[in-house]
Amino acid sequence: MQETCCNNQDKMPEICNCLRLGEFAPDFEAETTHGKIKFSEFNKGHWVILFSHPADFTPVCTTEFIGFAQKQQEFEKRNVKLLGLSIDSVYSHIEWVRQIEENFELKINFPVIADLRYKVSGLFNMVHPAISEDHAIRTVYIIDPQGILRTYIAYPSSVGRNIDEIIRIIDALQLVDEKKVATPANWKPGENVIVPPPRTTEDMQQRLHEKHEECSSWYLCKTKP
Repeated sequence: MQETCCNNQDKMPEICNCLRLGEFAPDFEAETTHGKIKFSEFNKGHWVILFSHPADFTPVCTTEFIGFAQKQQEFEKRNVKLLGLSIDSVYSHIEWVRQIEENFELKINFPVIADLRYKVSGLFNMVHPAISEDHAIRTVYIIDPQGILRTYIAYPSSVGRNIDEIIRIIDALQLVDEKKVATPANWKPGENVIVPPPRTTEDMQQRLHEKHEECSSWYLCKTKP
C-alpha cells in the first residue's frame, strides 16, 4: 500500500507520496509565467530550488521574491535554477511579478508555477490543512541535477525565509558532493570541514597518527576544504 501525506484528497486527488531525502523528486508538467514546463527537463543538469508561497500580493511573500531576485546571480553561479509556486492563476502571477519589478526596480527571471488544481502542491505536500486548506505553506525543496531531493525546509506563513541560508545550504551540499566531507554546525564557505569518521578499529588507530587541521577526538577531525 502506497504511503500518503495528503489530507485533502478532494482538492488534491493525485497520490501524494511522503517525500524523503535521497529519493527522486516527482516529475510533473505545469503552466508557469515562462510557459509550460516539464520538471525533469527543467531540472536536467541543474540544481533546482522549488519554493512555494501562500499567495500573490501578500507582504511577506513579496519580500521573499525580492530576496530571491536580488540573489539570482549568486544562484546562477552555483548552477541553481529557481522555481516558485502558489495556488494562484498565471495571470495573477504575471501582474504580481510586474508590480514587484516596477516598484523595486529589479528583474525576476525565474518562472512561477500556477497551481490552481493543486497538482504540484499535492505532489510535494505543500498544503497543510491545519494551517490552510486553500494556500500552500512556505516550503523549500533543493533538488540536485540527478533529480534527487537533498533538502526540505518548511516555514510558517508569518516567518519569511533567509535567502542567504538557502545559498549556504547549496554551498554545503555542493562541497560535500565534491570533497566527500561533512560540514559542522554554523559552517560558512571557506571554513574547515569535517573528515568522515573511521568506521573500523583499524581505521581509528590509523586516524590517531594522521595530521589534520583540528582534531578534538579520533572521530571528530576537521581539515581545510
